[in-house]
Amino acid sequence: MAFNYDNYLRLEKMPTLWCWGCGDGVILKAFIRAVDKLGWNKDDVCVVSGIGCSGRFSSYVDFNTIHTTHGRTVAFATGVKLANPDKHVVCVAGDGDALAIGGNHTIHGCRRNIDINFIVINNFIYGLTNSQTSPTTPQGMWTVSQKAGNIDPTFDACKLAIAAGATFVAREKVTEPRKLEKVFVEGFKHRGFSFFDILSNCHINLGRKNKMQSAMENLSWIDSITVSKKKYDEMTPDEQLNLLATGILKQDTEAREYCDMYEDIKAVQQGKRGLLTQDDFKKKI
Repeated sequence: MAFNYDNYLRLEKMPTLWCWGCGDGVILKAFIRAVDKLGWNKDDVCVVSGIGCSGRFSSYVDFNTIHTTHGRTVAFATGVKLANPDKHVVCVAGDGDALAIGGNHTIHGCRRNIDINFIVINNFIYGLTNSQTSPTTPQGMWTVSQKAGNIDPTFDACKLAIAAGATFVAREKVTEPRKLEKVFVEGFKHRGFSFFDILSNCHINLGRKNKMQSAMENLSWIDSITVSKKKYDEMTPDEQLNLLATGILKQDTEAREYCDMYEDIKAVQQGKRGLLTQDDFKKKI
């Protein structure tokens, strides 16, 4: 029997406003299936989204939702999580939203290791605002803000998250929906900051302006620049050049989670225990 998504969607908002063939719908379905597999109560979930095509994510799901200002998803989600540490908080943002105007919040969410699940829908472009260069736009690609070809060095979002201290970091692509669902399940179970770099297509504002005239051509290009972590690790540095590894890239279960440390601070302030020592905060580095 086919999976029934109706219980998790605001059906009055259907159909979505996403373009035909957009990968955002694949990510939405994988997210719902992961939530269902984990048995989360809808009342215990809060989805926070920002601005851009990915910002509509919170409009379509039947959970507690917040549609925030540009780049501020992690900031809002941090407040929600600290006030409700027993709830499941999921952020959804685009590559521009998460890594440009929201880059600072992303870094500090990672370093705090707060128990938030951050889904970055990475389509390599500012899609909603008509094709400006984003931090992940490959060099040489045409954009409306760099019509001679993008000259900016390209961000590897997962390397940024790992360096900043995120304790779960994974990358997947919309051409592998089952793997995407499994990555979500593993990340959602993780206690700490979970960062997902999900590669998706924007064949309207990236693809057809860069010699990829259809959604399938855009998706084929994504397949051509990705390789599993196992194969990636077996390659030489020269072979790894311009390729992105997919799968779980980091998982640290030893690091302390931010809300847990915050509870310790509250206990000290309320006189329930003595001053905290450095040993209280030690983690595996």
